[in-house]
Amino acid sequence: EVQLVESGGGKVQPGGSLRLSCAASGFTFTNYGMNWVRQAPGKGLEWVSSIDSGGGDTNYEHSVKGRFFISRDNAKNTLYLRMNSLKPEDTAVYYCAKAGSYPVGQGTKVTVSS
Repeated sequence: EVQLVESGGGKVQPGGSLRLSCAASGFTFTNYGMNWVRQAPGKGLEWVSSIDSGGGDTNYEHSVKGRFFISRDNAKNTLYLRMNSLKPEDTAVYYCAKAGSYPVGQGTKVTVSS
């Protein structure tokens, strides 16, 4: 059974930083590209960033490019999202997901507010 457990969210002030983690189990992590997606209050899922299986190719949604950085540690079966210069519009529940799949975890809530 695929399990993805997100953590690291919280409340921060605008301009702050957070690092999200996603612990993966139940599948061969090193074989899959991974995504971070988010859902803002009252809105649908939005793709944020992706990384290939080896970690060498990354992509970002336009509004987070240059502020967010995706990475992975295949030895630890863990995906990360470093978020800098956070803005109120980044407020959302963040999920990780296997490439081509919907999120299966509970997500981690990020609130950016003064």
